[in-house]
Amino acid sequence: MTNPIDLSGPIPEMTQATDLKGRVVEVLQSCYDPEIPVNIYELGLVYDVDVDEASGDVKVRMTLTSPACPVAGSLPPEVEAKIRAVAGVGKVSVEVVWEPPWTPEKMSDAAKLQLNMM
Repeated sequence: MTNPIDLSGPIPEMTQATDLKGRVVEVLQSCYDPEIPVNIYELGLVYDVDVDEASGDVKVRMTLTSPACPVAGSLPPEVEAKIRAVAGVGKVSVEVVWEPPWTPEKMSDAAKLQLNMM
């Protein structure tokens, strides 16, 4: 005989990430380059998200579409602030890197479709 599933408590929302890294990625998907109507994660601007689940520390390596990007001074601090607001996050480090350079090939298929590039 199998044990019945207990449905008496709250049922977690299946679309929301329950792990810290998943919640950080969800926040990154809410950050946009104002010139491009696709979030920075799907654009491929985020190269690495390293989360220490024990301490809550988050390190993000990201780039911009070009060194002359008009939001170079405002986008990384926005990303950092949004990550800091995630429950369970400790220290946050957002590093902007230029190697490898960003190219449209780094975009997800969803981003390419949204920008009519497929």
